[in-house]
Amino acid sequence: MNKILLSIIFVFLLGCTHTPSIYKEQGTQSIKSNIQHIIDSSGLSTNMGIKIVSLKSNKTLYELNAKSLFNPASNTKIYTCIAAISFLEPNYTFKTEVYQDQDVIYLVGGGDPDLSLNELDSLATIVSSKIQGAKKLVIDDTRLDSTLYGEGWMWDEGAWWYAAEISALSVNDNCVDFYINPGGIGEPASVLTNPISDYFQIENTSLTVNDTSGFKKFKIDRDWRNQVNQFTIVGNIMDTTSTDTIYRNIHNPSYYVGTLFKESLQRNGIIINQITRGNRPSNAKWIGHHESESLIHSLQNLMVESDNLTAELLVKTIGFESTKTQGNWDNGLLAVKTFLNNDVGIDTTQLALKDGSGVSRYNYSSANHFIQLLSWAYHTPSIRDLFIHTLPIGGQNGTIENRMLPASVRAKTGSLSGVSALSGYVITQSGEPIVFSILMNGFTGSTKPYRDLQDHIVQYLEGL
Repeated sequence: MNKILLSIIFVFLLGCTHTPSIYKEQGTQSIKSNIQHIIDSSGLSTNMGIKIVSLKSNKTLYELNAKSLFNPASNTKIYTCIAAISFLEPNYTFKTEVYQDQDVIYLVGGGDPDLSLNELDSLATIVSSKIQGAKKLVIDDTRLDSTLYGEGWMWDEGAWWYAAEISALSVNDNCVDFYINPGGIGEPASVLTNPISDYFQIENTSLTVNDTSGFKKFKIDRDWRNQVNQFTIVGNIMDTTSTDTIYRNIHNPSYYVGTLFKESLQRNGIIINQITRGNRPSNAKWIGHHESESLIHSLQNLMVESDNLTAELLVKTIGFESTKTQGNWDNGLLAVKTFLNNDVGIDTTQLALKDGSGVSRYNYSSANHFIQLLSWAYHTPSIRDLFIHTLPIGGQNGTIENRMLPASVRAKTGSLSGVSALSGYVITQSGEPIVFSILMNGFTGSTKPYRDLQDHIVQYLEGL
């Protein structure tokens, strides 16, 4: 079924439930006992914080350690998403602009989390016909601060795509896309990249093989310890392997964008001899810009793909828009917490919010906090439909596409080592909307049994 139609049906159900409340028909004690049985039967031993509430009656159907603090991982994005809708408005857009002053071109970043390589190339093509005598490119990323990593991020996340550096000038998720195919037997793997650029170098010592004896794992890494953009490709690839795509982040994204823009200008006949970082002067002439799609597009990417770069750029943008000064984590998170306290009624002295994505190990929230926020969003008409539209659909897309969840579920996952979370909404078979938050911390090994337990609880709720 069309995903937009599913969202419309879900929102319709949320607003049009007239059946008797399930707690009146089945009794809260029975529901509590059944959920407890599901938990006990799992045999799992870990720290759990759970709260489940009927959005129709506001009756608590189940709770366990609901006030205790847990690391919520990417459930943190729920705060970011709802705050962004409130602060930035649904039609908010991001602009990447180009100015000229004499022989200097200024590329000014607007914090666009979704700028693509094709869009950057198109911008260069457009402005190349409007500029003359340009010799120098200045990248202006000063709308947001230059802190690349959030507080409490693990130092050894390395080149993984989900740990991309944060900048007001970002493109292609601040990553390089590697397309991998086997070469001839005894030869290196065939490697193509998008983009093709002098900004990074590749050393490929991989080997194509036709058997698994002595097989070495295929890896692509960047020399992140020395903060350079030198990628090494090692290990073995079977000669029967189909095309694989691997994403790795780059260092210093502002210069990455600047270099790609310079190379695109060069393909259009504009030769730039120097790239530096600086501020656009107020008297520089506007040449052109790229404007992003509306905010809702970025929010869907944030929630469905659980995109960390988007989350952090949104937090810093909230900081910029709320203070009209350079956006950073301090003023952005302060604005988010002020919103949570003043508008939602959450006591933010009882939580720790250190980034917008949930990568930080210093984030702490309770199931109560998420229930408060999700309930507030549901009961706030200007927020509800937009927010629910951003959430992944059970068994349909995003991080819950392959979960054992029905399409009547809209929820956000959270996952770090030793952390698993699921918070959102479900419509019961009797048509009643329920809000739930399940936070799990402190386990080792695979997250699958903990995710399965979350799914079993939500499946039970859907069947009420």
